[in-house]
Amino acid sequence: MSDGNDIVGVLLAGGLSRRMGGGDKNLLTLDGQPILKRSIDRVKPQVQTLILNANGDAARFSDFQLPVIADVIAGYAGPLAGILTGLEWASVHRPTCRWVATFPTDAPFLPLVLVKRLSDAIDAEGTDMACAKSKGRTHPPIALWPVRLKDDLRQAMIDEDMRKIDLWTARYKVSHVVFEDTGIDPFFNINKPENLARAEHYLRETTARAES
Repeated sequence: MSDGNDIVGVLLAGGLSRRMGGGDKNLLTLDGQPILKRSIDRVKPQVQTLILNANGDAARFSDFQLPVIADVIAGYAGPLAGILTGLEWASVHRPTCRWVATFPTDAPFLPLVLVKRLSDAIDAEGTDMACAKSKGRTHPPIALWPVRLKDDLRQAMIDEDMRKIDLWTARYKVSHVVFEDTGIDPFFNINKPENLARAEHYLRETTARAES
């Protein structure tokens, strides 16, 4: 079982945010804080090192004091490129880390025991990797990946033009770890303006219950 000391965390922010009209949706504020700050606060204690995978001008994320690493494959190749970026970064900069955990940057309610439960599932089931699941849906970008597969992933992306996470993970043994709804899906993500309004409503309800 890992305690986070051999895990690099990667916040995936390499997309184009088309459904939010472009730009960095993770910089939108939720209850007075950038969504990205909420994601960082929830996952940073769970890993040894946390980096941000983002393309474009890294200076726009300077307030968060994280290394900002662009995709190692150009052309906005999707979250699989972010995963590969994390694996290759970890192998060079944190060679003692055997695992990379990936997280979205638009999910403000990520579980505080996310990495531990993914790690425990790999140990218990003898699998290659673990992926989060909730409400009957898997969440492929929210997962724990072995650094040892970095070359396999690069080959798949370059030689086979692989872009779908599920197509690549189908080649391996994968644990799917179910997380329960605690009033809102723990992997609720903010893709559209109405999602942001829903998250604000949930936080107001939670605050009201705590104060009653």
